This record gives sequence, C-alpha cells and structure tokens, in this order.
Amino acid sequence: MAGRFNEKSGISERIPLGSFNGMFNFTGSWQVDAAGTKSLAMVGHFIPLYKVQIAKVNLVLHEEVKRAVPYSWDPASLASFIESYGTHIVTSATIGGRDVVYIRQHQASPLSASDIENYVNDIAYQRFQDSKSTSIAAPLKYKDKDVTVIFRRRGGDDLEQSHAKWAETVQLAPDVINMTFTPIVSLLEGVPGIKHLARAIELYLEYKPPIEDLQYFLDFQIAKGWAPEQNNLLRKEPVCQSLQFSLMGPKLYISPDQVTVGRKPVTGLRLSLEGSKQNRLSIHLEHLLFLPKVLQPHWDAHVAIGAPKWQGPEEQDSRWFEPIKWKNFSHVSTAPIEFADTSIGDLSGVHIVTGAQLGVWDFGAKNVLHLKLLFSKSSGAAQ
Repeated sequence: MAGRFNEKSGISERIPLGSFNGMFNFTGSWQVDAAGTKSLAMVGHFIPLYKVQIAKVNLVLHEEVKRAVPYSWDPASLASFIESYGTHIVTSATIGGRDVVYIRQHQASPLSASDIENYVNDIAYQRFQDSKSTSIAAPLKYKDKDVTVIFRRRGGDDLEQSHAKWAETVQLAPDVINMTFTPIVSLLEGVPGIKHLARAIELYLEYKPPIEDLQYFLDFQIAKGWAPEQNNLLRKEPVCQSLQFSLMGPKLYISPDQVTVGRKPVTGLRLSLEGSKQNRLSIHLEHLLFLPKVLQPHWDAHVAIGAPKWQGPEEQDSRWFEPIKWKNFSHVSTAPIEFADTSIGDLSGVHIVTGAQLGVWDFGAKNVLHLKLLFSKSSGAAQ
C-alpha cells in the first residue's frame, strides 16, 4: 500500500513518506513497522474542490541550497540541510475535504482476509451511510483482535458527527487533502556530495529518528565489521563445556572464547555453529569499524577510561532459568545484563558494550547457558 501512496504522490521511492506514516500511526523504523503489520486497509470519501500546482516544468533550486550540500559524510551538516530544506519539494496540492478510516491489522491478529474485509465494510456502512438501524458499537466486535482503527478528517467542520452534514461544510473550510512531490536530490544532480545527502535522506525516511537527534543517528551510520575474523577455521578443536537436551541426544559444545573489539561500540551479535561437526556454539559481535565523531572526545585512544569490566547474571538466580527442551535437562539464563557497578560520585559517562562471552554453569544434567558482556566506560559522554 505504501507504494500506491507514493505513486499517488508522484514519486517512485519504495520507502513510505511521512504522510503515509501519519495516516497509520507508524512511528518506528520502516522494517520494524512492516514486520509488525499483517495487512492495511482504508475506506473513505474525498471531496476535491480545486488543485494548485507549479506551472514550471524544469524546477531549479537556489544556489544557496546547492551550496548547503556537504561534500563529505558530515552528520552535522547533513542533518542541518534536511532540517532546513526537507527531503522533497511540493509540486502540487489538492484542496477540499476527506473523511477516511484507516485499518491496521497487527501481525498477531488471527483474523482472516475475509474477516478484515467484512470489518471494513461494517465500518464504512456505519461511518458514511449515517445508518440508524445498526448499532454504532458493531465495529468494536474486533477490538480484541489486534486491529487498530483510525478515523481521520481533513477540511470541513470536524464537530459534525454525521458524514453527510460534514460534507456540506467542506466548501466553507477546505484543507489540503493530497500533495505531489519531487525528491530534492533529483534537483541537485551534479552537485558534489549528492550521494551522501541521498543516503542520509534514505536513512532518515527509513528509520524516522527525531529531527533533533538526526545528527547523532547519522554519526553512527558508518561501516561495520564482525569479530572474531573468520581466518582460523582450521585451528585445533578446543575443550568446551556442553549442553544436552535429552537423555540420548547429542551434545552441543559451548565455546568459552572471550570476543572483544576494543574501543569500537558493539551494534549486534549472532550465534553460529562451528567446528568440523558443526556442534560448537560460538558468539560473534558486530561492531563499528571507526569511532563516531560524537564519541571521539570521550573515547579516543588517548583518553583514559579505566579497565573494562565483565558483567553477567547472578549464578543462583533460578527465576531466569528457562528449559531449552525438557525441564530435566539443559536450561538457558534469560536474565537481563546491565552495568550497575557505579561508584559513589562517579555519575558521569556511560558504559558501552565492547565484548561478549558464552558460559555454562554446571548443575549436573541441568547445565545452564548464560551470557557475559564486557563494558567499557566512555568518560563524559552524555547518556
């Protein structure tokens, strides 16, 4: 549906614009919103009165705008450009009124496509036919089925509950009900640094950080790598503790290697099966290859930050132990890991994850897999 909205707005981009996000109350990143949504629907009435548009075919931006494009990946300058000039140029606007219902079915909803279709028809009948024979509460029959319904009007007197009476007021108080756009980067072809601006705009639209945080968000959009490097696959098999999920089942060995990345913030982790028999579980860390500018004054190589510290869950806290398959065999600790070792008077700075290690607590048949994290202090950085 986002593609159809973009097409109606005159653009061919795949990432939805803010107008689409606002209609369905999408506030997270594009991929997160899409993953949490099973289906979208809308039903409504549009009353266009007139349309205004830019008559000039070949649009040209002022030189001031072109000069504001940074030549390199400069997060502060890129964020300033987007805040000052936006991401798209408005090329036309349709004026009138619209009364639309937007339906968002969440991924956990058990309703079928036909159920949703019937639900949409129920809402449309009651919203737009001004029917008195059907209870106004009827559409709420799916309120516990993970479906969000949003009623939105533009133009007219929104105090009029009746759709028919509202429609009569549109001419007295029209509003913008649709706009078409052209991407600002399409008007900056040939300008040095345009590829950096295009990338920044794409990230801004995809992840939707608050504009006041955009500079810091972009600062962290740099190259990433994985540790440890995969150049030691032929090394000798280490001696490891193991987990067992059933009485006669095979063992899963757990690599005890401490994986550390130095002063490079960890951005993700993954588990992988290694060894000649693919029966050894190891942890890998994704990390930034370079230090973001915002961290350099607080975490560069010349800054004293003290020794990093390992932090893990409490060994005896069985409240967090979950069986992997059977309760009489191996478990995993689901306890959260937070750095809480703050000394009195030491309230400045933050602690950043720079390492990880898998471990096994030996409780006989009920061995418990757990995770430890390495925290390094970034002195003086704001939380």
